[in-house]
Amino acid sequence: MPDFSSFEDKIKVNFKDKSLLKQAFVHRSYINENSKLSFSHNERLEFLGDAVLELVVTKYLYTKYPNQNEGELTSYRSALVNAVVLSEIASEMGMNEYLLLSKGEMKDVGKARQYILANTYEAVVGAIYLDGGYTSAKKFINKSLLPRVDEVVSKKLWRDAKSFVQEKCQEKFSVTPSYKVEKESGPDHDKQFIVGIFFGADLIAMGSGKSKQEAEQKAAEKALKVKGWG
Repeated sequence: MPDFSSFEDKIKVNFKDKSLLKQAFVHRSYINENSKLSFSHNERLEFLGDAVLELVVTKYLYTKYPNQNEGELTSYRSALVNAVVLSEIASEMGMNEYLLLSKGEMKDVGKARQYILANTYEAVVGAIYLDGGYTSAKKFINKSLLPRVDEVVSKKLWRDAKSFVQEKCQEKFSVTPSYKVEKESGPDHDKQFIVGIFFGADLIAMGSGKSKQEAEQKAAEKALKVKGWG
């Protein structure tokens, strides 16, 4: 069993109810393999944390960007509170070391682990909220997630690259971009895809990712840079 007190030290949050923090790291698969345990998995905490996270981020964006409309603020929030960003933050905070997973899930370090880490981040938010209240949860989110807002907005990460590159390509060249998998590698549980984006017969850029969709997005982002449409 991991030493969760060391995680408390990392995030500088001291839990009154230590079992809440432990529960935040328990994946359903671990319970399935250890059915006699007295504690449950983290899905209810994740459900709660998701709502707290959305409220904190929404209020922050509403205050920080008084001249943006609700559509733009929604795009900012979606770019910030998604599995990719949350899993990156969870990894940076070392959450991977504390996960309680089944033996099978422990071996899977690909896309599935990304979602598990993102969900765990939300569960930790839920646990902090239950244990210390809204202010404590807000402080945790402010420190761990909200520093990314400026990057998301300045680099236009909130914009869906595939939609934007299609719009520009049709406007400039009257063609619709197409995507082709150039290379696929790795075992089933940890695939890596390299995808090319084409304007007609011309290869414009390539992107890589753990899924075809992620690689297509990366390729579209690079195509925008290549064409100076950023």
